[in-house]
Amino acid sequence: MGKLVIGIIAHVDAGKTTLSESLLYLSGKIGRLGRVDNKDAYLDTYDLERARGITIFSKQAMFEIGETQITLLDTPGHVDFSAEMERTLQVLDYAILVISGADGVQGHTKTLWRLLHTYRIPVFLFINKMDQIGADKDKLMKELKNQLDDGCIEFGQVQTDDFYEQLAMCEEIMMETFLATGHIETSQIKRAVTGRKVFPCFFGSALKLEGVEQFMQGIVKYVMIPSYPDQFGAKIFKVARDEQGNRLTYMKLTGGRLKVKDVLTNSIWKEKVNQIRIYSGQKFEAVNEIEAGSVCSVTGLSQARPGEGLGIEEASDTPVLEPVLSYQIILPQGCDPRVMLPKLRQIEEEEPELHIVWDEQLQEIQAQIMGEVQIEILQSLIQSRFGVDVAFDAGRIVYKETIANVVEGVGHFEPLRHYAEVHLILTPGEPGSGLQFGAECSEDSLSKSWQRLILSHLEEKAHKGVLTGSAITDMKITLVSGRAHNKHTDGGDFREATYRAVRQGLKEAKSILLEPYCAFQLELPGKMVGRAMTDIEKMHGSCEISQTNGEMAVLVGSAPVVTMRNYQKEVMAYTKGLGRLFCSLKGYEPCHNAEEVIENTGYDSERDLANPTGSVFCAHGSGFLVEWDAVKDYMHVESYLQQKDSSIETAPNQASYTEERWISLEEIDQIINNTFYANQGKKSAWKARKTARDSYYEPVTYVREKENKEEYLLVDGYNIIHAWPELKELADDNMDGARMKLIDTLSNYQGIRKCQIIVVFDAYRVQGHFEEAMDYHNIHLVYTREAQTADQYIEKFAYDNQKKYNITVATSDGLQQLIIRGAGGALLSARELKVEIEGANERLKQEYQEVKGIDRNYLIDALSPAAKQQMKEIVNKNDQ
Repeated sequence: MGKLVIGIIAHVDAGKTTLSESLLYLSGKIGRLGRVDNKDAYLDTYDLERARGITIFSKQAMFEIGETQITLLDTPGHVDFSAEMERTLQVLDYAILVISGADGVQGHTKTLWRLLHTYRIPVFLFINKMDQIGADKDKLMKELKNQLDDGCIEFGQVQTDDFYEQLAMCEEIMMETFLATGHIETSQIKRAVTGRKVFPCFFGSALKLEGVEQFMQGIVKYVMIPSYPDQFGAKIFKVARDEQGNRLTYMKLTGGRLKVKDVLTNSIWKEKVNQIRIYSGQKFEAVNEIEAGSVCSVTGLSQARPGEGLGIEEASDTPVLEPVLSYQIILPQGCDPRVMLPKLRQIEEEEPELHIVWDEQLQEIQAQIMGEVQIEILQSLIQSRFGVDVAFDAGRIVYKETIANVVEGVGHFEPLRHYAEVHLILTPGEPGSGLQFGAECSEDSLSKSWQRLILSHLEEKAHKGVLTGSAITDMKITLVSGRAHNKHTDGGDFREATYRAVRQGLKEAKSILLEPYCAFQLELPGKMVGRAMTDIEKMHGSCEISQTNGEMAVLVGSAPVVTMRNYQKEVMAYTKGLGRLFCSLKGYEPCHNAEEVIENTGYDSERDLANPTGSVFCAHGSGFLVEWDAVKDYMHVESYLQQKDSSIETAPNQASYTEERWISLEEIDQIINNTFYANQGKKSAWKARKTARDSYYEPVTYVREKENKEEYLLVDGYNIIHAWPELKELADDNMDGARMKLIDTLSNYQGIRKCQIIVVFDAYRVQGHFEEAMDYHNIHLVYTREAQTADQYIEKFAYDNQKKYNITVATSDGLQQLIIRGAGGALLSARELKVEIEGANERLKQEYQEVKGIDRNYLIDALSPAAKQQMKEIVNKNDQ
């Protein structure tokens, strides 16, 4: 039997729960129809839902149509509980979008449509309440095509030529079939529906069971049953608790099978499944095993969170819809907030749209929620579950912050016996993109394990902005460099350095305060449009007239949430109940009164001890604090942006890329004199110290002797790959391809240069690997053994063979440069090697052109002397 998971979503009051009841009744799952008005709907199982007549929590029901088993997930319709609905979207095979025939496409309907597009979910539309006065099918179809998608096609009609013509316009393959045969195969329609090219529309009345049977048959006819891999995978979309307080983790299996007592893990936690439940309404069936395509709840998982992926399944992205209002939870006298906080965290697990925040400075609990309807629900939940009566204050807007320019943030943490430095690039992102993290850091600077640790620290915390202390968003944070100490670095050091790097970068950047905006649709009498447009302008919003029919007009636009919060009451007052306002969250945009908000907030980023902007350095055995604006004067790793800018300035005609800083001969003099000669004592004080050039580079008189030595060029393979931009770009996708391209380039160069070339690659992390040497055409390749780096191999070769060969090493590693110079070897940086190879290729090309010469064949050269004389006479005669 085929398995399908179908979600049913709608704008509030579109009749979604009534349609669910009709589907269950006609499939034989329930014996009588429940009604929201009578408070006996099959899927409204909570007292709060029955009392208010709205769906608050998503529920599931199981029923069968023919050979298809359908898991129906009923989701909340009210905008305040949109996050609960959005989590459910992540496990759907198909969705049913219910639209009220009396109201048409409303503001929240468009938000739902955008979410369905984001999650790439195929959609069936049921236009409900067609029995009400004013429901016009033709008008509604035009509205669906104009405001949702041109692929919305009525499927309830007889399959006429017009029906096939509309389908043919949706996809080229169906167009070709229709032109050839005059009709379109059902299999092609199925693929078009699954590929979101076609959106089948059915009309009816769920309350009167009109059109519902046809709708059910249409679903079964035009869906494609998904197939699943054998490897285990699951997506967690909800956490709840049963009447006994057991924690239930809801998930959909996307691969393999799940049995009781199986151990599940997401690499952070590992826990055993105690029970598997298949819910349908309020009742459940306990089973020992389920297969892919099923939705179930399990007990025994205490750490799982909605949005997590298990097995082959990846974690979901942050929900698009998020809380925009923040309220202080006022506890009754004598109730300790620290005791209450863990209890509220339980409710936070179950309601993804609820964020509980503990403000350490104010010593108060704050709740970030989607809307005011949630307040009553939250109060009832706390009272029923914990017996505590709480209140809420007037509430505040949840602001966010972003940046307008690219900056480099530096964090350093070096108290005594600790060490870590982190360099991050903060880049502005697209509006609504949230926070993105990445790494473009060479493993020569930081090992992969340190890089992963830094990225995990970036993701684990909600980083505060520096204007109001609000969370940051819409930017990409990229790890570009850093440094660890072999002995003194602990994981916690990088946590401190990472947090400080973010804050230091934000202090340097041009920050922008963002506030939430709502998109609205305002229906009101035409004579009151002027008043409404004036109001919206005063609220710092924008709008336009989308349609008018003489008596009524519709305004659409957007405005800040803070100014629109109570406008619904005003609309009802000045339109005498004729006006209707539909709002949905649009996203975050620059704040209309940023200076006022910043001043009223009174946030001082430099006094926020929990989020320091400065760094800790060490000198003379003790740590000291450096303010954010002086950190770059003390940092140990060179600035990534300055290095990039200087490379562009010095080589404007060459591709820009980053390499380690070249150490000058003067610096080598100072280092060697301070180390090699440091222990000579007073006896050698009278001796004149030689420079590095004198000590380690042979004078000109020995040139002939050097020429007699065989020349060796040793190349640090991975160092060069990460330094040349074209190879680095290739390595990000295919390291083997980048390695072969470097090897081929050096092989060609050897044919020109005629020296021995050894390319050394790190294999020190490959467990059990022995040193491996091989020939590739005319060059030698070496893969180091386990626990041996390319640096160590090159240093040993240079030291052992410095008297036998003229050795040149190609690398941009500063420490390696110092050691190779000390061993008497010559050096090429990555840049110089690139220039040398390009120059050699150009010289070879020029030599070829010179040797080839310019040979032209003239016809006159092939003529006999008599013919030449005759041609000459003809030319002279024409000249006369």
